[in-house]
Amino acid sequence: MRRLGAPLALIAMLAGCGGGGGGSAGGTAVVPAPTPTPTPGATTPPVTTACSVAARKDWVTARMREWYLFPETLPANPNPGGFGTVEAYLDSLTATARAQGRDRYFTYITSIAEENAFYQQGASAGFGFRLSYNEAADRVYVAESYEGTPALAAGIDRGAELVAIGTAENNLRSVGAIMASEGPGGVSAALGPSDPGVQRVIRFNEPTGTQRTVTIAKADYAIEPVSSRYGLRVIDDGGRRVGYVNLRTFISPADPALRNAFAQLRAQGINDLIVDFRYNGGGLISIADLMGDLMGRDRAASDIWSRTVFRPEKASQNSTRFFNPQPQSVAPMRVAFIGTSGTASASELVINAMRPYLGTNAALVGTNTFGKPVGQIGLDNAPCDDRLRVVALKVDNANGQGDYYQGLAPVMERTCQAPDDLSRPLGDPQEASTRAALDFLAGGQCTGIAGASASLARMAAPPQRQLLMPDRPSTAQREVPGSF
Repeated sequence: MRRLGAPLALIAMLAGCGGGGGGSAGGTAVVPAPTPTPTPGATTPPVTTACSVAARKDWVTARMREWYLFPETLPANPNPGGFGTVEAYLDSLTATARAQGRDRYFTYITSIAEENAFYQQGASAGFGFRLSYNEAADRVYVAESYEGTPALAAGIDRGAELVAIGTAENNLRSVGAIMASEGPGGVSAALGPSDPGVQRVIRFNEPTGTQRTVTIAKADYAIEPVSSRYGLRVIDDGGRRVGYVNLRTFISPADPALRNAFAQLRAQGINDLIVDFRYNGGGLISIADLMGDLMGRDRAASDIWSRTVFRPEKASQNSTRFFNPQPQSVAPMRVAFIGTSGTASASELVINAMRPYLGTNAALVGTNTFGKPVGQIGLDNAPCDDRLRVVALKVDNANGQGDYYQGLAPVMERTCQAPDDLSRPLGDPQEASTRAALDFLAGGQCTGIAGASASLARMAAPPQRQLLMPDRPSTAQREVPGSF
């Protein structure tokens, strides 16, 4: 965890999403951060115990004025009374930066208790699957299911297609009809709130074509950041041994999981890596830092991993983070990073930070990433269980490269276009993106990824398939986009 001075609630590069009830979340990495000390003389009122909507809006206004990375975009004369909720008011404050593509709902209010439970234990509630959709075809698919969840227990896993949803068999609604009439937001609503015990009847087609109907109830579960089924593999690719690591999210339990994974790769002398971030919406910056260390066995203590930069008035909070090789660290010669429009925040931080050291020996494989080179700090109004995640910093690599608001594809030295192949398991050497990554590592040629930002492009024309998101996602849904 990167400490920035006095007590600050949490520093993070978190994904954000809002408006429209659908679309891939994208963001940056998350790191628990210290609570910044207010500038002497700043007009920041103390945290109020009066949790009226008006008082909470006033609290938000003061914090935004002090910490927001783009203060010049804030309204000169905000009108908190014109909005019925704190969330809507906060969205109005960031509207100009959002129109400029710099804060696409990255600044938001969340629950302190809910966020702490997710980042510390991976705690969530739901069916335990991740969904993607094709809006043009009105179809919804399962991208993956998590271990120990109702979805996996019911036999619903990667490649399944949801056909109908209801609260009972006699009121099942076709997913195609829901998509056609209500869009992806209608599917999110049909699946119900993320509360344990919420029950739905789901009809789905297995990848084999067999159709099944199951009754399934949401439950509490903990997401494994590195899947025990496919999070770590050593692939024999024609005699070449390649390490494959799939990280779902940057949360505290990822620390021991990543150390264990890289210790196994180190013991086997692995020099080529596939790092699969295709659905990773971000998380703790401390885990992003660890991942860099685990790929930095040959890095010197003077080698810069990243630079964190606040607005000029907060320059005292700026910091430089150096590599800190660990006992489990490897020294990869080549790395293929698998990404999509759901790859954001901490994931993009890791990829960008490795660019100065790998150059053309690193590639982005898949599609363009979301484009979020900024991070949030967490400011707490504890009596109201409000945590304001405010964009307050940007992160650059050792060469001063950042500002990849259009995604990483336009700035990467090498890219290889590939689809997310739901017909095969993640980590399968014949899965399209994994296959393209193996080909890159073997020195093969590939078609580059188009440079237009996937996240910005979808505002005008959604890509063929993207992760399903509700209008107001939970913490888990921001960082593990598509989860229900």
